[in-house]
Amino acid sequence: MASATAKLPRVMSGMRPTGNLHLGHYVGVLTQWVKYCDTADAFFEIADLHALTTGFDDPQAIRDARNSMVADWLAAGVDPKKSTFYLQSGVPQISELETLLGMITPISWLERVPTFKGQIEELGSEVATYGFLGYPLLQLCDIAVFRGELVPVGKDQVAHLEFAREVVRRFNYLYGGGEPVLVEPKAMLSNFPDVPGTDGRKMSKSYNNAILLSDDDATTTEKVRGMFTDPQKIRRNDPGRPEICPVFSLWKFVKPQHTAIVERDCRSGALGCVQDKGDLAEALNEFLRPLRERRVLYAADEAYVERIIAEGTARAREIAAKTVADVKRAMKLT
Repeated sequence: MASATAKLPRVMSGMRPTGNLHLGHYVGVLTQWVKYCDTADAFFEIADLHALTTGFDDPQAIRDARNSMVADWLAAGVDPKKSTFYLQSGVPQISELETLLGMITPISWLERVPTFKGQIEELGSEVATYGFLGYPLLQLCDIAVFRGELVPVGKDQVAHLEFAREVVRRFNYLYGGGEPVLVEPKAMLSNFPDVPGTDGRKMSKSYNNAILLSDDDATTTEKVRGMFTDPQKIRRNDPGRPEICPVFSLWKFVKPQHTAIVERDCRSGALGCVQDKGDLAEALNEFLRPLRERRVLYAADEAYVERIIAEGTARAREIAAKTVADVKRAMKLT
C-alpha cells in the first residue's frame, strides 16, 4: 500500500456501491483516477454509508455491489499500490468526525445545498431522513478526516465543496486558536463528460440506459443496435444530424479519430443508422475488451479484492485516527 508522500497533494474521491459501473464512469472518472495514482497521494472511497442514505431498504444490494465495483476500478487500471482504496464504514473515525462537526453545523447550511430539495423531489419524501439531510456533512468528513487538499468535482458539485469549506473555516475559527486544525479542501474542477445512454439521456443505471463494463460483447451489441438516433433520418440516404445523435457522441469517446468520417457520411446520407450502430458496437467492444478481460480475473479472485480493501482501510484508519485526535483535543474533549 502506498505511503503518504509529502511532495504530492492529497486527493480524495469516491463512489457509492449501487451496482455495476458503466461506460460513463470509465471515461469520465476512472481514467482520471488512473492519473491521480501517479500525480497525487490518492484516496478512493467505497462510499457504502452514502449508499445507505437512499438505499437503506436493501443493504444486501450495497454489500453485493462493493467487490464488483472495486473489480471495475482495478480493471480500469486504478493501482492500489499507488493509492489507497478504503471502505467508508470501515473507518469509524469518519462517523465520529461527522458527530463532532455536526455540533457546529447550522441546519440552514445543510438545507440550502442545491441538491437537497431537488433530490427529494426526484426520489420521494421517503428519503428525507436525518442521514440524507446530513449527506454533505458526511461527505466533508470523508475529505477532512484525511486532510484532503484537492477534490475532483464537476460544476454541479461546487456548492457541496463550498459548504465543506465553510464548516472547516467555522471549526478552525472556534477551536483552532490561530492555527488551522482541519484543511480547507479545494475544488479541482474536472470535466466529467456527459456520456449519452442508449435513449439519448445521460448514461445512468437508474435510467436503465447504460452500457455496463461487465456486459459481454453480445449484450453490448444488442444495446447499441437499440439506441435512439436522429428521428428525421428515416431511410439510409436521408441526411442526418450527428450533433443530436447519441450514437455519434459515443464515437467521440470510443474512437475519436473516426468521428470526422462518421460526421461527413451521416450528413451526406452515405451512412445509414443501422450500419453506423453496427460499426459502433464493434468498435466499442474492441475498446472495452482489454478492460473486460482484466475484470473477469479480478471478479473471480474475491480474496484478492477483499485484501486490497482491508489493507487500504487499515491505512485509512491510522491516518483518520490522528485527525480525530487533533479535533477532540481542540474541542477540549481529551
